Formats: sequence, structure tokens, C-alpha cells
Amino acid sequence: MAGIILVTGGNRSGKSGFALDTALTLPGRRIFIATCPKIDEEMDRRILKHKEERRGQGWDTVEEPLDLNGVFLKFSSQEETVTIVDCLSLWINNLMYDAQQKGQTLEESTVVSITSEMLRSVRSGFPGKVIFVSGEVGLGLVPDSALSRSYRDLLGTCNRTLASESDEAFFLVSGIPLRLKPNSGPHQGEYDSSGNF
Repeated sequence: MAGIILVTGGNRSGKSGFALDTALTLPGRRIFIATCPKIDEEMDRRILKHKEERRGQGWDTVEEPLDLNGVFLKFSSQEETVTIVDCLSLWINNLMYDAQQKGQTLEESTVVSITSEMLRSVRSGFPGKVIFVSGEVGLGLVPDSALSRSYRDLLGTCNRTLASESDEAFFLVSGIPLRLKPNSGPHQGEYDSSGNF
């Protein structure tokens, strides 16, 4: 049964770096699940930069913008793994866009359902750890558009669902991780910016 870690925070808070640093301290095959679709040159540069950060560290990269549950079902095994999903913020965005293209609206109940289904697949098929990276967008002003408010609410629902099922949860502020959900795992003590506890 997999251990689940949630790493959340604002933009450029250091959450992806913290997830990578954490993963490198854990044993097992390394799988990186990227949810970012290639949409323009700027995003292509970001994707390339993230790939460069992982180069030489033994990561198998899977690019999947929508069907995270399918990825976990495909990769379920008895082999111990450490998996990073980066990030749920884009995943929710992608699900909203996909629903919109089909003339539908992504509902909070659907987000709870598909997130819970994914977590069941993780728990049942993955020995090791799965680290989910997600943005925290609920700390600012109320967005001025209905679409932005819907996104904020749906991502908050996803994060809350995942946090309730996680074994550990961290919130990053200005590169500093704050432990939200402790356990007796390897993350006891202070974390510094060079990746040491």
C-alpha cells in the first residue's frame, strides 16, 4: 500500500523542488507523472526546464493531462516506487477544459469522485510513496470571473480530498515547508534549501 504525500503552496513557492528532494531520499523506481499539456512556446520551455532538473536522476516520465487513475492502474506493481504527480493544479484545469469542450461543467462532486477513485488505485496498487504537488489558490482575493472562482473551488475540493487521505502534507511558503500532517516517517526535523532534513 502506497504512502501518500501532499505538497502544496503558491506559485514559485518551491513545492516542486521540495517534492523532488523528498523523492530522492526514498527507495524504489522513480516515476514522474507530468500533467502539463504542451500549449505554447513558453510552456514548452517550462517543461524542458523541469526535465533538465530531473536529468540523470533515474526518472521515468509519463505525460498525462487527464487520466491519472489510468496511469496508476497501468503502473500498479509489486515493485517499490516513488512517484511524483506534478501537478494537480494543471490536472483540474485540464479536466475543466475537457468538460467545457464537451459542453459540460465539471462539478465538485465529480472532482471528489475522480480524486477518490485515483487515491484508491494508488493505495491498492503501489508499494512505496506517491507525492502529489498542487497549488494553493484559495488564499487570495475572490476572483472576478465565474470561471476563475469555479477553478479555485474545484482545486480546493481536490486538495481537501487528497489532504484528508494523505499520510503527510506540507505547505510551502517562500521555499520553506510547513508540515501540516505529521507522521513517524523520514521527514522529522528541519528541512533546509539544499534538500537536507
